[in-house]
Amino acid sequence: MSNTSQRSGDATTVQSVDRAVTVLEILAREGEAGVTEIAAELGVHKSTAFRLVAALENRDLVAQDTQRGKYRLGVGILRLAGATTVRLDLVQESRPVCHDLAKEVGETVNVTVLAGPEVLYLDQVAGPSALQLSNWVGQRLPLHATSNGKVQLAFLGEDDRRELLTAPLERFTEDTITDLDELERELQRVRERGYATAVGEMEFGLTAIAAPVRNVEGTVRGSISVSGPSFRLPDSRVPEVARAVCAAADEVSRRLGWMGRMSA
Repeated sequence: MSNTSQRSGDATTVQSVDRAVTVLEILAREGEAGVTEIAAELGVHKSTAFRLVAALENRDLVAQDTQRGKYRLGVGILRLAGATTVRLDLVQESRPVCHDLAKEVGETVNVTVLAGPEVLYLDQVAGPSALQLSNWVGQRLPLHATSNGKVQLAFLGEDDRRELLTAPLERFTEDTITDLDELERELQRVRERGYATAVGEMEFGLTAIAAPVRNVEGTVRGSISVSGPSFRLPDSRVPEVARAVCAAADEVSRRLGWMGRMSA
């Protein structure tokens, strides 16, 4: 394909995306609209408007009233909005707790959620120590090599874990767990004690301790972790820091409506 043809194809794709978003905006404003109305507002032929609406309907982003023949926003919009709301609520409710935790343990605190086969870092609060870690916010890291990832994996159903974990698991350091059976044993320990650790598994010399954050139904929807250089977080200090991390995760969970208690 020539560069000119490729640029033309890219422009057409962008235009289609822009029109699809406009369809959603029209329905949000009007409540419902027919293909003729949508085509008129977009300035396109009815067949083009129909293809756009059909594509959105396939994703449940719009739904048709079979009696009236008009379209309205679908349940797919609610799913997307709900996912965004959960993440915003988690960051908002965890921020003051994470500040207190960072001050208490003197290390960096991160807030994460599960994002497919990875863990997504939503927020970070730096501790008062002179040597600070990189800013992980917005980054996605592997589940099997991080304390946050292990926590999220541990409290998933077995079938969901199998979907996310496929051999071979990537090795990042000599301490990375790459055997699925060994990882499953590690996840069982996480469930028993209520927190996960990763010592030099993602980066040499980095120790992290994470605990799960639950929603009102008790489902794990995120995690909070403390991480720092291993010389500041030796094995002897892990139980103390783990208790603080679990207490912070409990508090955020309660702020999200959970009434239970984790063991640590």
